[in-house]
Amino acid sequence: MLMQKTQQKPLVWIGNSLGAVKSFPPVARREAGHQLGIVQDGKEPADWKPMETVGAGVKEIRIHAENSYRVLYVAKLAEAVYVLHGFEKKTKRTPKTDIDVANKRYRDLLNERKKL
Repeated sequence: MLMQKTQQKPLVWIGNSLGAVKSFPPVARREAGHQLGIVQDGKEPADWKPMETVGAGVKEIRIHAENSYRVLYVAKLAEAVYVLHGFEKKTKRTPKTDIDVANKRYRDLLNERKKL
């Protein structure tokens, strides 16, 4: 039986999220790219958790390299996977500033989509 490859959703980087992920060390950057590729294929990344504090359907990819890194994204929208934010996590709790950045980008994204 021949398996047909499904179409990958495009990645859309919001704000400076691409620059933030590019600033990760090489190992973490590679892992972020690999996990986002899995998400583009419609699957769950290896290590993630829901981030309802940011918005409905927002998820956090957890990357453990030399330090801990996070990529916040939303994949529930039909047209693309939107990367909201990337950052190095230095404490147990996600800093409010990072949640606020991702939340604002998420709200702006939803408002832009309403205009279409």
